[in-house]
Amino acid sequence: MVVIGSAGVLAPGKWRWLRALGWLVVLCVGTVILYNAVARGGLWLAVRAGGIRLDSLSAAPAAYKLVVAIIGLLAVLIAYRATIRFGERRATPELGLRRAPWELLAGLIIGGALLGAIVGVQWLFGWVIITPKPIDGVALALRDSLRSGVLEELVMRLVIFRLLWRAFGIWPALAGAAVVFGLLHLANPDASLFAVACLIAGEGAIIALYMITGRAWASMGMHAGWNFTQGWRLGAAVSGTGEIAGGPLALRPAAHVSELLSGGGFGPEASLSALVLSLLASAALLWWAWARGDFVASDA
Repeated sequence: MVVIGSAGVLAPGKWRWLRALGWLVVLCVGTVILYNAVARGGLWLAVRAGGIRLDSLSAAPAAYKLVVAIIGLLAVLIAYRATIRFGERRATPELGLRRAPWELLAGLIIGGALLGAIVGVQWLFGWVIITPKPIDGVALALRDSLRSGVLEELVMRLVIFRLLWRAFGIWPALAGAAVVFGLLHLANPDASLFAVACLIAGEGAIIALYMITGRAWASMGMHAGWNFTQGWRLGAAVSGTGEIAGGPLALRPAAHVSELLSGGGFGPEASLSALVLSLLASAALLWWAWARGDFVASDA
């Protein structure tokens, strides 16, 4: 069961919904600023300490980028705990560690399996072509998968979805968080309204994992597993970018196949098979959450 908070800035009283929205903005902006400051600052210090001369930080070794990204993610998780204790006067069971390894693993498996099924349908019908290639790196793929899984899920689930639930209730929160996630990708290369719709379709599944467990770990694992499978293992574009790459396979749309079937330059997640399978996964997991009574939040 999700804890949405009922003390401190979220205490009952006048303008509670507006206080929740203001708190949402503070947490989102603060989280992004803190991560970028720690990651970029840590990378600059690592490069300086290693005596490496570079024209820009973007040319830093991949291993350095992975390490400082992990440090940045740990920093935002610690800061979230401290900020919630101060601002909402409560503990943070949503980041409870006892079941974290198993929930992360379950999320990784679900995300990888769902994306694999989407691409499997595309390959079976000849909508995409998959060929082997030499492995040429994994550090940056791990960095970007971890960053998307942890940072984006902390913001989308623990902040936006939770505080929309606090402000307006469960159904506006479900719809609002899903739409926000989809629209945030609209500026990506090769994005389209259909791609946004496909991303929105899959949000129900990842939100349901948070509702079922009451913790963010399974959602983080699903997001990271989805991106890593799509970008590194299968060599496809991830939301229009090629940042998560370097693995053993290369996926490309088949010639003369509609982008609605192949996903085009945005990647397999913007395809008809993604829309259908994501909707089915979302419906199944949301139904499970409903049957368990997880559509009712805890204020504790």
